[in-house]
Amino acid sequence: MESSENKIGLFPLVGIIIGAIVGAGIFNLMKEMASTASVGVTIIGWIIAGTGMGSLALCMESLNSKRPDLNAGIFSYAQEGFGDYIGFNSIWGYWVSVIIGNVAFGTLLFSALGYFFPVFGNGQNIASIIGASIMLWVLHFMIIRGLDKAALLNAVVMVAKLVPISIFIICIIAGFNKQIFFHDFWGTLASNGQASGSIMTQLKGTVLATVWVFIGVEGAVVFSGRAKKRSDVGKATILGFGAVALIYAAVTVLSFGVMTQDQLRHLPNPAMAYVLEHVIGKPGAILVNLGVIIAIFGAWIANTLLAEEVAYQASLKQLFPKVFKKENKHDMPVNSTFITNLIVQVLLLSFLVTDQAYSLLSKLSSATILLPYTCVALYQLKVDFQTKESPLSKNVIVGVIATLYMFWLIYASGIMYIVLTILSLVPGTIMYAYVRKKYKHKVFNKYEIVIFVIFLIMFAYGVWQLPTIIKM
Repeated sequence: MESSENKIGLFPLVGIIIGAIVGAGIFNLMKEMASTASVGVTIIGWIIAGTGMGSLALCMESLNSKRPDLNAGIFSYAQEGFGDYIGFNSIWGYWVSVIIGNVAFGTLLFSALGYFFPVFGNGQNIASIIGASIMLWVLHFMIIRGLDKAALLNAVVMVAKLVPISIFIICIIAGFNKQIFFHDFWGTLASNGQASGSIMTQLKGTVLATVWVFIGVEGAVVFSGRAKKRSDVGKATILGFGAVALIYAAVTVLSFGVMTQDQLRHLPNPAMAYVLEHVIGKPGAILVNLGVIIAIFGAWIANTLLAEEVAYQASLKQLFPKVFKKENKHDMPVNSTFITNLIVQVLLLSFLVTDQAYSLLSKLSSATILLPYTCVALYQLKVDFQTKESPLSKNVIVGVIATLYMFWLIYASGIMYIVLTILSLVPGTIMYAYVRKKYKHKVFNKYEIVIFVIFLIMFAYGVWQLPTIIKM
């Protein structure tokens, strides 16, 4: 029985969400947006992304309230709504995605440290791999000492990483120039001899650029089974999403009032450092680079917590092997945490031989995250239909908006996104079949066989297209 000391409250739940979402990406976001669109289109892009992902967050809040029996909702909604095989694929894709993300955090952290200590270079040399490996197992032993301690550490790091971001926002507000901001507001004037393109072309690129920046919004739902109060899960999801959406929008949009779109798109990494250096000089670059290090460290903690918890919950649901169930005296899933970090360790060591495998894996992992999100939106609609909700009710409206947004993202990403997703999912079916046999369950029902055959055909196509995929 889990003790109340190892349950987590509202603030740590918000911390897990913000910790998981706000990683290194925010420090380059203004450059990515400027490479795609003008300030006017960037604002519209954030409104669309905020509405779509905000609707998804509201779906999670609603389902958490309606189905409190479903813990680790990011995949239990998929399993409950669409069967064990879809549920397994949802959690397998999510787990793989978070693990590869953690490998990236290991190398990014030491690449950022390379700004102060050149011995770490680009984060993929021997010194960096040794440093990342040590940090990986330090985090491992900190986490297995108890969820309350790990969540508290994550919350402290979350506050620390928001300090440089807050200073950045204050400084660019102070240095804001409305003439720069409103010059070529819609990106229709020629810049360096070439216009940004039509508003719709810019908008498509901008919304695609925001697809991955909200990954982690499900953090509180993943830990719903370990929350002190069930109601805190829904509150944390909305608060965490709202805070991050405001931070992202402020950081990107206000940067257009300090430097032009063309200047922003040509900045080195991390772009935020050079924007702040433009406003307050060299101390700005130093402050932001420290912020990058803290942010990556925080995201690494939060994502490790998410990875071990979803694998543990999947084992309880008889989707992952029994070995993932084992807990230590601190009520932490010690085997799940160890297996997750062991895979990260192996992938880190692979850098010493080649980075080609990681390059492919990172593409595969980024392609899988929309499956569990889409299942959440569809399950919201299914529950609304079963409970005969009014078509004009809030729950139905947010379910429709979230579903349309997810389908649009899948369509806009193109056929290669779907192929990448299948490449990631099919190998996991081996483990799924093994677990089903162990529990003496039938591996597939009739409609799942059809899904699996379609997956196999697309998997074969994906293997044939591997040379093209690696070069993407």
